[in-house]
Amino acid sequence: RINTGFKDIKQAVLDKNPAPLQEWAKKQTEAGATYLDVNLGAVSGKPEDMCWMIEQVQSVVETPISIDTNKVAILKEAVKACKKPPLLNSTTSAKEKLDPFIEIASTHNASVIGLAMDESGSAKEASKRVECAGVIAAAWMDAGLPMDRLFLDPIVMPLKFMQDQTKEFMDAARQFQMLADPAPNVSCGLSNVSSKATEKKLINRTFLVMAIACGVNATICDVLDADLIAAMRTAELLMNREIYADSYLEKK
Repeated sequence: RINTGFKDIKQAVLDKNPAPLQEWAKKQTEAGATYLDVNLGAVSGKPEDMCWMIEQVQSVVETPISIDTNKVAILKEAVKACKKPPLLNSTTSAKEKLDPFIEIASTHNASVIGLAMDESGSAKEASKRVECAGVIAAAWMDAGLPMDRLFLDPIVMPLKFMQDQTKEFMDAARQFQMLADPAPNVSCGLSNVSSKATEKKLINRTFLVMAIACGVNATICDVLDADLIAAMRTAELLMNREIYADSYLEKK
C-alpha cells in the first residue's frame, strides 16, 4: 500500500510529506506484515526519492523493507538505506536482470523475488514457468546463497481475462518445490488474480487458500483484510505448517 500508484502516496512523495507513508507503515505492521513493500512507481526515477520513502517508513516501524523496483540504479542506492536486510522485488530469469540482483543480494544479505519469466515475457504454460524458475534457482545456488532467501513467483494472471492461467500457476507452484533441497519459497502478487473482477475479496481469499495447498508460502497482499488473513492462517494449519491452538486467529 506504500505505493505511488495510490493518490495519497503519490502526493506525499511529491510534497515530501511523510505522514501518509508512516500511517500505512504502522497499520500494516500492526496487522502482522513481515515486509513492507515500498514502490516509487513512475513518479520519479531518482534513487533519492526511493531512499526518502524507505527512511520515512523506518522512522516509525522496524519491519523490514521490500524494495519494489526492477531498476538497478535505484536498487543499489535503496538497499543502502535499509536498516535490516531487505527483500528485492523483483527480477526475471533474463541474465542481464538476474545477475545484478544476485550480486546486490550477496553483498547486502538480501532476499530476492524471482519472477518465472524471461526476456520473451510472461509464460502461459506451467512448464515454461518451471524452466525460468530453474534458471533463477540455479544462478542463486551457484552464487552460494541460501535457498530460504529466494522467493520464486509463478506469476498470477487476472482470472477475468485469463481464466485458464490459475491452473497453470498452481501446477508450476507445485513443481517449484522440486527445484532444490531445501526448496525455495514460493510467492505471489495476490491481487492480480482479481483484477477488474467484481468479487475481488472472495476471489483473492479462495485463490490464496488453493495456492497455499500447492506450496505457496508467501504473498504480497492486503494484511488489513481480516477475512483474507483468517483464511490464510487456517490454510496454513491445514497444511500442517503451524501448530493448532484454539486462539490461532489471534496470532500476529
